[in-house]
Amino acid sequence: MRGFAFLVLATFAGLFFTATAPRVAAQATVTVGVEPACPYGYYDVAPYACAPVGYYGPEWFVGGVFIGAGPWFHGPDNFRGHVNNRFHPDHGYRGPMPKAGEKADEGKRVDAAHFKGNEERDGRGHVTGGKK
Repeated sequence: MRGFAFLVLATFAGLFFTATAPRVAAQATVTVGVEPACPYGYYDVAPYACAPVGYYGPEWFVGGVFIGAGPWFHGPDNFRGHVNNRFHPDHGYRGPMPKAGEKADEGKRVDAAHFKGNEERDGRGHVTGGKK
């Protein structure tokens, strides 16, 4: 009987502390900052480093201007664009990387006929599965 009384007392104590606990609203604020000024676009995942020429396909540029990626994406909700992930450091790329603020070399731009995309992305950091 003593064990049952202890169980009842512990249950009421637990309910009391649960009922009187203050409620705190979860709130998260993320400040992204200014969009990187990269000559050929920037990767769509943090730390948003500048991507080399050849990573993004032509559908990522409108009038030669990069439409953005990650938090600065300016394309439509249903956007899908091809990338060549061999130019991503996570896939072993160790070649030259442009710096933010560097000017694009127009002679290096990749046109649609010569682009070799191997992955489709949505501009928000997600692979969408399509192959080119």
